[in-house]
Amino acid sequence: MGAPVDGRTARRDRNRELVLDAVLDLFAEDQLAPNAADVAKRSGVSLRSVYRYYEDIDALVRAAMGRHLERIAPLLDVEGPGVGPLEDRVDRFVASRIALYEAAAPTMRAALVRTRANPLLGERIQWARDRLQQQTEAMFAPELEAMSGDDRRDVGAALDTLSQFESAEHLRVRLDYSTAQTSDILRRTLTALLA
Repeated sequence: MGAPVDGRTARRDRNRELVLDAVLDLFAEDQLAPNAADVAKRSGVSLRSVYRYYEDIDALVRAAMGRHLERIAPLLDVEGPGVGPLEDRVDRFVASRIALYEAAAPTMRAALVRTRANPLLGERIQWARDRLQQQTEAMFAPELEAMSGDDRRDVGAALDTLSQFESAEHLRVRLDYSTAQTSDILRRTLTALLA
């Protein structure tokens, strides 16, 4: 069993969590590039403490995004890849991706704003995209494997494009479709590509 945590350590840990939660709350309010003063005010932690916990705003944002990724990690998986009738797999897949989009959208928007200046965030985003692409291929492997090489590649690319963050973002934010409408569009389009 570990050593007991003293009050000062517990308070520091609690304050770090408040700071990270403040960053995520600001992202959710479309403040995609919050500064340390905004974070301190939102968290109730002094600006000096924010800088004591995190060396700069990039380190703070990376830590907040890491915390968010831990929270949404279960949403990165989809049940039964490649198993069951196409209609059931499309339904499960779309429901999974929409749930992931809804949970991750504010943080993903903030991450995309910072990727050029912060290569580590770019690497994390690429890791997630690669994982989601592999998941898409596994979910629809029966249909993809039945296609010729060029068709498999082209349809695979279209499936991946439709199921990434930017497609849901375009439908939900830019075109102002509801979650149900977005889900329906994705279901119909994926089915048409694979049928």
